Amino acid sequence: MSETIKEQLVERDESYKANYGFHDDFEYKFKTRKGLDEEIVREISTMKNEPEWMLEKRLQAYKIFLSKPTPTWGADLSKIDYNEIYYYLKATDKKGSKWEDVPDEIKKTFDKLGIPEAEQKFFAGAEAQYDSEVVYSHIRKDLEEQGVIFTDTDNALRKYPDIFKKYFGTVIPPSDNKFAALNTAVWSGGSFIYVPKGVKVKMPLQAYFRINSDKAGQFERTLIIADEGSEVVYLEGCTAPIFMASALHSAIVEIVVHKNAHVRYVTIQNWSKNVYNLVTQRAFVYENGYMEWIDANIGSKINMKYPSAFLKERGAKGEILSIAVAGKDQVQDSGGKIYHLAPDTTSRIISKSVSRGNGITSYRGLLHIGANALRARSTVRCDALLLDEHARTNTYPYMQISTDDADISHEASVGKIGEEQLFYLMSRGLTEEEAIATIVLGFIKPLADVLPLEYSLELKRLINLDMTNSVG
Repeated sequence: MSETIKEQLVERDESYKANYGFHDDFEYKFKTRKGLDEEIVREISTMKNEPEWMLEKRLQAYKIFLSKPTPTWGADLSKIDYNEIYYYLKATDKKGSKWEDVPDEIKKTFDKLGIPEAEQKFFAGAEAQYDSEVVYSHIRKDLEEQGVIFTDTDNALRKYPDIFKKYFGTVIPPSDNKFAALNTAVWSGGSFIYVPKGVKVKMPLQAYFRINSDKAGQFERTLIIADEGSEVVYLEGCTAPIFMASALHSAIVEIVVHKNAHVRYVTIQNWSKNVYNLVTQRAFVYENGYMEWIDANIGSKINMKYPSAFLKERGAKGEILSIAVAGKDQVQDSGGKIYHLAPDTTSRIISKSVSRGNGITSYRGLLHIGANALRARSTVRCDALLLDEHARTNTYPYMQISTDDADISHEASVGKIGEEQLFYLMSRGLTEEEAIATIVLGFIKPLADVLPLEYSLELKRLINLDMTNSVG
C-alpha cells in the first residue's frame, strides 16, 4: 500500500472517530451482567417497574428466542455470541425535557453529534437515546396542545397504558423471527408517537440512538400510530464508537397508518463497523393510507433490514426507497417487502446500492399480491453500482402473485464506473477519488432528493467520507 493511500485511510478513520466514533468513559447507574437468561429478563422489567402483563410478554418472548435458530439465509450471523453481550445499561436515573437537565457527560456526547443544534434549527421535537435508555425528550408546545404524543416508549407504557397495550406487539409479534423475540424480551427505550385525527405535523420529529459501551446491545422499540387523516415525518440517526469487539443493535419499529393518514419514516444508519444491525420494521396501512420508508445504510459490519408495508384496505399505498453503501468488510443486506391485501392498492420499491473493495450489497425483496388485491399496481427497481473488480452485489427478488388483475413491473441493473466518466470529470480538475464520489452522489441523487434538506446534506457528507480511499 502506498504512503498516500495509508495517509488517506488514517484520515478517513480519524474523521469517523472524531465525528461519531469517540467513546465516553463514565460509571453506569446500572448494568446487567453479560449474557441472557430468565433472571436478567426479570431484572430488566423490575428496574423499569413494569406491569405484570409486560413481564409475562417478555418471558414468553424469551422462550421463543431460545426456540428459534439464528437465520442462515442471509449474511453470516454465526459469530454473534449472545453470552458476551450486555443487554441493559442505564446511564442515568434522569430524563431531561430541557437540554441543561441532561447529565454533563452524556450531554457532551450529543453536543458533539449536533443534536441540540439540529432540534433548534429544524425539528418539531427531538429525542436522544444513550445505550438502553432515552436521556432526553422534548416536543414543541403547540403540538402537545393538539394532542400529539412524542415520548420514549418506556414512559408511554406508564403514562398511556391503554393505547400502548392496544397496539404493542400487534404489528410485529415476538414469534415473527428470532430477533423480534429477542427485542420483545429485552427491549428498552425507543420512540412512541401518537398523532390524533386530522392533525398534520408539518415539521419532522427526530430521534438519535447512540451505543457507547463495548459489547453492548441496544434494543429500542418504536411504536407510531397515525390516526385518521393525520400526517407525520419521523427521522432517526444512529452511531457508535469503534471497538474491537462486536456490538448488537436489534430494534423493532411498528407503525399503524389509519385511514387517509400519511407517515414518512427516514433512517440514516451510520453505525460503526463493529455493529451487527438486525432490525425488523413493519407498517399496517389502512384505507387510502400512505406509508413511506426511506432507508439509508452507510455503516455497520452486517446490516439486515427490510422495511415492510401491509396494504390492508382499499386504496392503501406503500413506498420503500433504499440506499446501501458497502465498503471494506461490510455486508449490506437490505431491501423491502410489500403485501397487497386489498383492491386498488399501489406500491413502489426503489433500491440503490454501491459496493467497493470486498464489500457486498444485496437487495432482498418480497412483493405479495393477494387474491383480493384486484387492480393492484407495483413497481420494483434495483440498481447497483460496483466501484472495482472486487466488489459484489446480489439481487433476490421474490414475487407471490395470486390474481391476474394486477399491473406489476420489475427492473434491475448492475453497472460499473466507466473510464469515459472518470476521464471527463478528471479533465475538469477533479482527482480520481473526487470523480468517483461525484458519480456515486449522482447515482443516489433521486433518493437523496426526497430527504429533508438537513438529512440530505448529512447523507451526502457521509458518502463523501466513505468514498475516501475508494481508489485501489
